[in-house]
Amino acid sequence: MFGIPGKQAVTITPKAAAQITKLMQSAGHAGLRIGVKKGGCAGMEYTMEYVDTADPNDEVVNQDGACVMIAPMAQMFLFGTEIDYETTLLESGFKFNNPNVSEACGCGESIKFDEALFAK
Repeated sequence: MFGIPGKQAVTITPKAAAQITKLMQSAGHAGLRIGVKKGGCAGMEYTMEYVDTADPNDEVVNQDGACVMIAPMAQMFLFGTEIDYETTLLESGFKFNNPNVSEACGCGESIKFDEALFAK
């Protein structure tokens, strides 16, 4: 929807692709839908949910065996994002390296987007 021909809406690192594929195989789902919603101290939060079929308006990204579907309302906010999976001594989880984020809270769970996105 908001894509550039020949360029994927989001990229998935090999670690994230392996984790997404593992989750989909163990849970028996077709993919992972990502989106954004209002909430958190910075104003917005990422969402993730298992899905069995893509919505007709989802942007579908298949990379290294992983299938990620981007919810229609989130596409303009997530375009250009790299999805990574990190494991540290304290936590493991998906990380979104999103060029559209202008601020993030200290915990990293809540984000604020560049105001220019709302002017479109």
